[in-house]
Amino acid sequence: MELKKEGNFSEWYSKVLFEAGIVDVRYPIKGMPVYMPWGFRAMDYMFGILEHMLDEAGHDKVLFPVAIPQTIFSRESEHIRGFEGEVLWVTHGGKNMLEEQLVLRPTSETSMYPIFALWIRSHADLPLKVYQTTAIYRHETKATRPLIRGREVYWNEGHSAHATRDDAVHHVESIIDIYRRFYEQLCLPFKLIKRPEHDKFAGADYTYAFDTVMPDGKTLQIGTVHNLGQNFAKAYDVMFCDEDGENKHVHQSSYGISMRALAAVLSVHGDDKGLVLPFDISPVQIVFIPIYSKGNKNEVDEYLREAYGRANKKYRCRYDDGDKRPGDKFYYWELKGVPVRVEAGMRDIEKKKLTIVDRLGNKLQVDYDAFDDAILSVIKSYSAHLRDAARKFFDDHLSDAGSFDELADIMNSKRGFITAGWCGDMECVEKLKSLAVDVLGYEGGEMKDRKCIVCGKEGKQVVLGKPY
Repeated sequence: MELKKEGNFSEWYSKVLFEAGIVDVRYPIKGMPVYMPWGFRAMDYMFGILEHMLDEAGHDKVLFPVAIPQTIFSRESEHIRGFEGEVLWVTHGGKNMLEEQLVLRPTSETSMYPIFALWIRSHADLPLKVYQTTAIYRHETKATRPLIRGREVYWNEGHSAHATRDDAVHHVESIIDIYRRFYEQLCLPFKLIKRPEHDKFAGADYTYAFDTVMPDGKTLQIGTVHNLGQNFAKAYDVMFCDEDGENKHVHQSSYGISMRALAAVLSVHGDDKGLVLPFDISPVQIVFIPIYSKGNKNEVDEYLREAYGRANKKYRCRYDDGDKRPGDKFYYWELKGVPVRVEAGMRDIEKKKLTIVDRLGNKLQVDYDAFDDAILSVIKSYSAHLRDAARKFFDDHLSDAGSFDELADIMNSKRGFITAGWCGDMECVEKLKSLAVDVLGYEGGEMKDRKCIVCGKEGKQVVLGKPY
């Protein structure tokens, strides 16, 4: 990579996403990139981890249509107001105008819940928990950026229905725990923040969001969990007959993690050489590179391929016996972010050794017979180092502002997450926005008393940041 990540993140990000084979933005619709093979496989493995966690929690996988009739979409008035400026419409079928316009789903509550009303009849049908991994569409008018802000958003969204409010609240808490474990597996630190009333999901009782900090100090929302109460259930007549024979509206929740999770992983972990992928989502987890010299190809291959065969039974491995020089191969796989490289040449064969190098540059020479245990140790160490480095950067971007001037100083330097007081008045939000700062919400939902740094009135402690 010619560009340095530090101090030049925007250019680094655009360059590495293309050169490492994540996305190609040359498709002629703004905000709709092409996912290249390496990038889509990484995202597929990432969402595979999440899907497995949801499966274990009793969810079923579904796939709903992308088009929503206007009359169905418009039933929940608060929801439609929240999305009316972002909707993409289908107005024609061939040359003929449709009798009813269709919405390309901006999210799936309005497409799923009329069907929930058909599926749910009694308390025995509850809880209902489903998810889909698919694309949603929003007419994004701001500057688009691959994986961060676009018009076609690839994501995993979950939806649930419950008999009581307590059941829905407990489910929201269980999803928060699933998302927490998901990001821990990706070695990505975050804050759990309850969004303020003006920034909650349209139609929800309340919204929790997962936010992380990017290399330029801006914050990125990487997941949301919404308690929908009975708002959508009443709009779409989603009801059940309880044990006493009484018909009641269900309580619902919805939640989602998008391609932004991959954007955060690539951004936070990457370096000046390219990507640095967490082991679990890398399309190739271990690359084997034979070091040939004149006349020894067969001997080196025989020696290294035996270790490759054993490892390939447990991990996603690649044996790179191409014609390029070893240095060129190293560069290629480092750019791709492959976590572990295993090398062998004649010197290794003579000593009955293998050389293991992780993507962070840690090098280890091990006995051939000890390779299986050694590779497992390297994988664990690699993940721990990745997690520790991300946590250090995250912690270095946590600040507290006791005054508006302090906030301005922080925003002119490192940015990140800033705790401060806010009275709840939208006029003070507008003053904060003059510094390109927004109120993200209440950390963990905790409402601590603290005076507003804008007006000095009594208020609550909130987390501020400059979001993407």
